[in-house]
Amino acid sequence: MSAPAVEFVAPEVSAALSEELKSHTAAAHSAAEDSSFVAELMGGALDAGALVSLLDQSLVIYRALETALAAHVDHPQLGAFIDPKLARVAALEADMAYHHGADWEAQLADGRIGIVPATRIYADALATLGTESIEFLLAHHYVRYMGDLSGGQIIQRLVQRHYGIADEGLNFYAFPEIEKSKPYKDSYRDLMDTTDFTREQKDIILGHASDSFELNRAVFVDLAAARKAA
Repeated sequence: MSAPAVEFVAPEVSAALSEELKSHTAAAHSAAEDSSFVAELMGGALDAGALVSLLDQSLVIYRALETALAAHVDHPQLGAFIDPKLARVAALEADMAYHHGADWEAQLADGRIGIVPATRIYADALATLGTESIEFLLAHHYVRYMGDLSGGQIIQRLVQRHYGIADEGLNFYAFPEIEKSKPYKDSYRDLMDTTDFTREQKDIILGHASDSFELNRAVFVDLAAARKAA
């Protein structure tokens, strides 16, 4: 009697983390990009002040993010992602000086530069969870910096066309130390796919990445509400 045939089952091959991130965050990404504030700003329906308000929020968010990242530069998993070429705070500070004048720090401190509640919530999350979870930080690092690098030049061209803002006021969208964005992004994805994250870590990163888009969307909603209330 012959032995029963044994069906061969190929081992499951999990997708690369970079591919999982793209698919897992697709819906949240679209929701953030489709917010009325972003659509109107990119479509030329607002004004230069709306773009400046967005830069104001970005400074607060990136200060919290880059402060949290600085504490992990030697981390065996996260450290390799922390590249000074991506840093945005200095560029945003230059934009603040251009749009608000030399005393912009005082204006930010006393509320003359308006920061919406959702921005405060986002910055607080970065300051607290960023000390506890490298998965949280990597998710936000990926969403923010890769988004900036992907869309920065497009946004810069659109706001210049619609609102006539000079390059000197749009430093945030320029990455002078990165000659070509595609090779850089490819290398970033390769690093993400080859870093030895456990399955549990990957799932945590995916969850935080989706949350990052929601935190961004909340900022856009608050900015739209602030404009209506003004």
